[in-house]
Amino acid sequence: MFWQRLAAVLSLISVFFCASPALADWTHPMSFSNADLTNRDFSGQSLQAAEFSNANMELTNFTGADLRGAVLSASVMTKSNLHGADLTNAMVDQVNLTGADLSDAVLKEALLFRAIFNNVNITGADFTDAILDKAQIKELCQKASGVNSKTNVETRNSLGCR
Repeated sequence: MFWQRLAAVLSLISVFFCASPALADWTHPMSFSNADLTNRDFSGQSLQAAEFSNANMELTNFTGADLRGAVLSASVMTKSNLHGADLTNAMVDQVNLTGADLSDAVLKEALLFRAIFNNVNITGADFTDAILDKAQIKELCQKASGVNSKTNVETRNSLGCR
């Protein structure tokens, strides 16, 4: 009787802990934290939920990359190319984006507190429901223009510019 119960419990545990392939992708994301990724090419790659915190990504190419749910916290992304990248639900807090190209990027529901946006190109970027502070919104509204090609949302509207 004991062995039958144990076998049943073990069977249930194995079913419970066997993750589907989609879940497995999110439970073991790629990690590039603390890495020097200067001049790397990640264009068009699927990097969902990848970790890039405290990384140096100066001049790195993320054109058209899928960065949904990625963690980019406290990284350097000066002069990086994020044209057309999907950063929905990404953590982009405390990131230096000076000179970066965010044109046509999707930043829906992204966390962008204390990110530095000096000399960035945000033409056509979608910031719908992104978390920004008032100073960042004011700065970005001064240069906001265009419509995102994927979401058809105007950059100025996504930022709530007046």
